[in-house]
Amino acid sequence: MTTVKQFVNEKGEPIYGIMAEFATPAAIYHAAEKLRDQGFTHWDVYAPFPIHGIDEAMGIRRTRLPLIVGSAACVGVVAGYLLQWYGSNIGYKLVTQGKPYGEFGGAGGWESFVPIMFELGVLFAAFATLIGMLALNGLPRHHHPLLSKERFLRVSDDRFVICVEAADPKFDHKATRTLLESLGGTHIDLVEDQ
Repeated sequence: MTTVKQFVNEKGEPIYGIMAEFATPAAIYHAAEKLRDQGFTHWDVYAPFPIHGIDEAMGIRRTRLPLIVGSAACVGVVAGYLLQWYGSNIGYKLVTQGKPYGEFGGAGGWESFVPIMFELGVLFAAFATLIGMLALNGLPRHHHPLLSKERFLRVSDDRFVICVEAADPKFDHKATRTLLESLGGTHIDLVEDQ
């Protein structure tokens, strides 16, 4: 079992991480590459617009969300088929389209089940997309420690910020500050976890 080091500031408040501003998208892109190459794993880039290629620069792996959604869609299709098969062959034995009971599709054949199977596949996939996205992103989060920093609030307008979290195994607030300064970061500040 590994334990996370708990860092505190001079006032004894726990530290969430350390943030640094960068002047341009190119500067933050190159800083992200250097942080990735240094082996940092718990950090993020904040910018007012998408930066092309930043995922690769940060070393972000592909998400598992497509597997979750695809699996849920398959479960929805199977559930749609079984629901209709049960209703046609066991629950309410009605002769539909002159087909006998108990065959592959049951009364009426499997072809007549396709619209409901499709709709349940789409419904299950939609719910899996929403719930999976929220779970993988750690949402809902009602407050983020970075929102208490006045300079961070300008990220939605014209700032580029990197925040290295204290949960990172390589985090040391003094060494990380020095690294961010060497990468061209300005206005480097500790972020308290409130």
